[in-house]
Order: sequence, then structure tokens, then C-alpha cells
Amino acid sequence: MALLADPDAPTEIAQRMAQMLPDRLADRSGPGRRFDVVVVSEPFTAGTEDLSTLTRRIMDRGSEGNWDIVVALTDLPLHSHGRKLVVDLSHEHGLALLSLPTLGGFRLQKRARQAVEEAVLSLAGPRATGPEGRTGSQPLRGPFIGRLVPIRPGQVGEEEIADLRYVVSGPRGYLRVLGGMVRANRPWRLVPGLSKALAAALATGAVATVNSTIWNLATSLSTPRLVIAMVGSVALMIGWLIVDANLWHRTDEVSPEARKRTALYNASTIVTLGIGVILCYVGLVVINLVWALFILNDRLFASTTRTPLHATEYWTLSWFVASVATVGGALGSGLESDEAIRAAAYSKREQERRSMLRDDRGD
Repeated sequence: MALLADPDAPTEIAQRMAQMLPDRLADRSGPGRRFDVVVVSEPFTAGTEDLSTLTRRIMDRGSEGNWDIVVALTDLPLHSHGRKLVVDLSHEHGLALLSLPTLGGFRLQKRARQAVEEAVLSLAGPRATGPEGRTGSQPLRGPFIGRLVPIRPGQVGEEEIADLRYVVSGPRGYLRVLGGMVRANRPWRLVPGLSKALAAALATGAVATVNSTIWNLATSLSTPRLVIAMVGSVALMIGWLIVDANLWHRTDEVSPEARKRTALYNASTIVTLGIGVILCYVGLVVINLVWALFILNDRLFASTTRTPLHATEYWTLSWFVASVATVGGALGSGLESDEAIRAAAYSKREQERRSMLRDDRGD
């Protein structure tokens, strides 16, 4: 059997999975069964999100490799009749297509392994016959289905290759897919991707820490005002990145499904950037605190603010300076190239999808 994986995160997941998958499948399928697993990294989703097209690509690739079973992994969110696709199965052709974002943002490796195990055992098991004589609708079992509520069977068109489909829907399904998309984007990569913005923020913070006006402001602000300053600076940074790098997704389609898909993509953008900016903010607080401990003079601070320099003052000043520095970092982010920000904020599949949409609008 083969694990056909999109480049980047799906390939990494497939390679880790392949190390233990043969033994686990052999143990669960009974004596005498043996599974050889190979990992093939190819961009099989390039240029399309259509399920019929993707399954035909997988079928053609399986024929070329002469594999009995092919399980394809992608980090693109796929849709079927207004619902988010989890897995497509074609027992006749020995194919499975798994959309990783629908597994959520936590314990992705374990959940993906469970999904692949159940899919392979279903494809390799005895054929089931439905009420209308249609073969191959062997349902999935095990912890994959039992724990990942609200996964349930979905509608499959007669013209499609798949004979069994699982989807998620409802608020819990939406949040699960959103978490999976953010996980695929790996927002922590935004921190090194904003090197020029961070340099501007650090410079702003270093100057603000030794400014007596900032000392007076920090000591006079209440905790709610400090929270408002923090939220406002983070929101300003996120908004500036979206506008400056043109990260907001728009669609010319008017269907409800297209609008929902657009809202999901934009929500994933906001959450991805939000996590990345918050990580930067926390780093600024720590760096400003260390700088303040090193540079501030308690007598000068007390004579200027009429407040002794204790641990609370160090923390309050570092917190407020981080908000000021984040605003400075937002201005510095304008020095970054749009491609650098997109590369830091999005997975490889998402970058390709957005590039394809831009090319279509250009045509």
C-alpha cells in the first residue's frame, strides 16, 4: 500500500506514520496478513479542490504504482455538499482521501494514524453489500469514529468514484476544521518571518523603556487600561498585516457554500496571525523585562514617578512597553515583502491555492 501525501506537513505526518503502520495493521487484521507501506510525496491536489478530480488522480497514481491500496493525505480543507470532508473511500478501487484539517488542531499525528488505520482495514476487509446491491460500503470503526464526534456519513453522488464518505458539520465541526487549518499553517513560523517588524519593535521597546514619560504612563495606568492597550496593539498589528500583505480572501462566487468557505479561510487567517503576533508580544514582554532589570535606576525612577521601583513596576512597565513596541512593529512590518509574510503565515498548500486564485483573477 502507499501513503500519497501532499508536500510539507502531510508528508511529515505520513513518514512518521509509516514507521509503525505495518505492524499495527498486521496486528489488527489477523494472522497471515502483511502490509508493506511506502510514502510518496507529490502535490496531487495542485490546481483543484474538486473531489471527483482528486479521486481520479489518486486512482491513476495507484495504477501507475501498482499498489493494492492508496491512502492520500492533504492539508487542504475539502468540501462536499456544503459540509467539510473528513475521508472519502472507494472500496472498488482501494482508495482513500483524508483531509487533515477536519481532524482538528490537537494530537493530529495520532488522529491521522487512527484514521488511516481504519481506512486501510475497511478497504482491505471483506466487501459489504448495501440494500441496493452496491458493494464496498464497509463502515469505519474504532476510536477514529467513536472519539471524533461529529463525524458522520455524508452524501455521495452516483457519478463519483467514492462509495463511502465521512463529513463534519455544525459548530463543533466548524471549530475542528478551523483548528486544523490553523495547525496546518503553523503560526509559530510567523515569528522569524517578521524579522524586520521584530527589529522595529525591539528598537521601539528599548527606547521606550528609558523614557520618563513612558514611566509615568505605565505607573498611572490601571490593569483594564493595560489590557485594552495590549488588545488594541495586537489587533492593530493583525489588521496591518492583513491589509499590507493583502491576506484577506475574497470570492466572486455568490453561492452560500462559497461564502462559508471564504469565511472559513479568513477566520483561519485571523487566528493564524493572532497566534503568531501574540507569540511575538510575549517575547517582547520578556525581552523588555530583562532590559528594564538591567538598565533602570531605582532612585531615578522613584524621583520621576514618585513610585518605588519594585517587581510590580518592572512588570507593568514591560507590559506597557510591549504594547507600544508592537505598534512600532506594525509599522516595521511594512518593510517585509508580501511573499515573505504569506510564506510565514500559510502552509504550502494554502500558498498554492491563493496563488492559483490570483492567477485566475488576472486571467
